[in-house]
Amino acid sequence: QVQLVESGGGLVQAGGSLRLSCAASGRTFSRYDMGWFRQAPGKEREFVAAISWGGGRTRYADSVSGRFIVSSDNAKNTVWLQMNSLKPEDTAVYYCAASRSLGQSEFAYDYWGQGTQVTVSS
Repeated sequence: QVQLVESGGGLVQAGGSLRLSCAASGRTFSRYDMGWFRQAPGKEREFVAAISWGGGRTRYADSVSGRFIVSSDNAKNTVWLQMNSLKPEDTAVYYCAASRSLGQSEFAYDYWGQGTQVTVSS
């Protein structure tokens, strides 16, 4: 089992920044690729970003590419999502998840956090 706990969400004005954290515990964290997803009210959960367990590969959704940065530190069992130039359409509950493969489908992820709310005001 892998336990994931997100933090760092909150209310921010458009154009601002937030940094989300995902702390992992349980099984060997370093052997999992990590992803960030988000779900806005009335919408399906969507892929945001992912990082390989060694940190050497990253992937981003087109909607956040160039604005968001995903990073990790296996020694700290932590993954971060730095979100810059936030827009109202970024408002959602953000989830981190762990997978054995670096992918964009939520079905590839085995473990999920409880989510953290990000609200961007216009």
